[in-house]
Amino acid sequence: MIDIHAHLLFGVDDGPKNEAESLKMLQQTSSEGITEIICTSHAMHPQYHVNYSVVEEQTTYLQQLLEENQIPIKLHTGHEVRLHEDLHTLIKQKQLHTLANSNYILLELSSSTIPAYTRKMIILLKAAGYTPILAHPERNYAIREKPTRLEILIQEGALTQITAGSLIGFYGKEVQRLSLALVRANYIHTFGSDVHNVTSRPFFYKAALNYLEKQKELDAVDQLLKNNEFVIANKQILPLELDKIYSKKWWRIF
Repeated sequence: MIDIHAHLLFGVDDGPKNEAESLKMLQQTSSEGITEIICTSHAMHPQYHVNYSVVEEQTTYLQQLLEENQIPIKLHTGHEVRLHEDLHTLIKQKQLHTLANSNYILLELSSSTIPAYTRKMIILLKAAGYTPILAHPERNYAIREKPTRLEILIQEGALTQITAGSLIGFYGKEVQRLSLALVRANYIHTFGSDVHNVTSRPFFYKAALNYLEKQKELDAVDQLLKNNEFVIANKQILPLELDKIYSKKWWRIF
């Protein structure tokens, strides 16, 4: 299984502080069933910006560390990019990593708002040949307040990534209820841990998949894992049909 959102690089953002912590995280992957991970350190964040070359160098270093410790995990470069008005230019200038060198890019909204230029940026990225994947939309206050705001962004061509911890209630019951509702509404396309360490923000990868299975969302589990594979392989992910969900006013029930 593939984790498309993980903070594994050490000493660069709010992820692991040192090499030992990174190694502990990587040692946990076998119990989570993870075989490939995209290292998505923060970029263009108000507090953190991990340089393009640093991501490359440290991902290569950690891959060597994995081989030395006989841990069968394959790492890929990436960034979790805070939405920014110059985003498409910075990608062209090789200042920002896409996910595993694909045409997919992981975008992060702030925790509270959806900037007015978000739709424009999605359109520009799509026109340039990139597909934005919105990281953890279930944790954005504006979307929790009015989930149909996410519908508009999906209609413009954005995809989404649910976070494992959200599904199991790590961020609270409201986020958990919305997360399940979004999955059931076909508003979610990919799945990631957003792991930062082994204690306060661990993987929760297997636990979240088990939760979806208990909720009888077996088809969703299969689709999310398949779409993660599509990201790595740079294959097109087709958004699922949404019309049948809109008519049910699903956002009133979570």
